[in-house]
Amino acid sequence: MEEIILVNKMESAVKRMLDEIIKSREKKVCTCERCRLDITALALNSLPPKYVVTEIGNAVTNVDLDSTQGKANVTMAVCNAIEIVKGRPRHS
Repeated sequence: MEEIILVNKMESAVKRMLDEIIKSREKKVCTCERCRLDITALALNSLPPKYVVTEIGNAVTNVDLDSTQGKANVTMAVCNAIEIVKGRPRHS
């Protein structure tokens, strides 16, 4: 019997976008683990979750997140989170 897993597809989208922004050096971003997790958590808290448990749900959600609007929403949430964390970093 195959294992059924509950996944929030928004989490992988946010992490992927944060990696892209860091690589582009478009914004100066601290890449320590604490800042990365704080940025990810803030961005995820501002976006609706996209939970899936089936391959069909996975495919539909991927199409939704790959749309222009889906990418724009994730990009905006990550950029806003970056600015908040830059203003109040919690690392030592």
